[in-house]
Amino acid sequence: MPEDTISSDRHENNEWYSRGYLPHREKLGLLQSITFRLADSLPLEKLQQLTLEMDSIPEEKQELERRLKIEEWLDSGMGCCAFKHPDVARCVQDAMLHFDGDRYALIAWCIMPNHVHVLIEPKVDLSKIVQSWKSFTGRWIMSKNTKLQLGVPGKTVWMREYWDRYIRNHGHFHDTIHYIHNNPVKAGLCEKPEQWPWSSARNA
Repeated sequence: MPEDTISSDRHENNEWYSRGYLPHREKLGLLQSITFRLADSLPLEKLQQLTLEMDSIPEEKQELERRLKIEEWLDSGMGCCAFKHPDVARCVQDAMLHFDGDRYALIAWCIMPNHVHVLIEPKVDLSKIVQSWKSFTGRWIMSKNTKLQLGVPGKTVWMREYWDRYIRNHGHFHDTIHYIHNNPVKAGLCEKPEQWPWSSARNA
């Protein structure tokens, strides 16, 4: 399985690491909330605008503000939004379900039009899990790009980076599941979480 090419200063036997923002924590068995997105989900001018905005915010608050702004833009439906096509959403969902109980325990998920939220308990390295999802689904999506008229530009499906947050306590655990399941409602895609077809809320 190919390694993810994320820059990191994490050392062997050290569960704390950094990818350029606040420290992250990775440890087998530690619950992780992950968000990854399509490569065209945020235009370059938006990212440049965000960089300028961050200069006026205290450093300790920059990552949170950056993520909140990006989540707001993602929910507005930028980019090709390939996951609107049910075949594509099903491919991503099946890829996540495939190794459930083997490489990780899949707790909650939601596939939005241009990004994905997942809560898992990893049993192998987190970057390898995300890379396996991206690798399989990326090849499948590009092979169907023309036929399904997905409009994926260029040759890259996924943004290289992803966000991860370890679950700190029971309150954080329940808040994270609520956020994942409620994202389609927040984005105006449905009225109730269980109405969204590509979410674990349907089985909750």
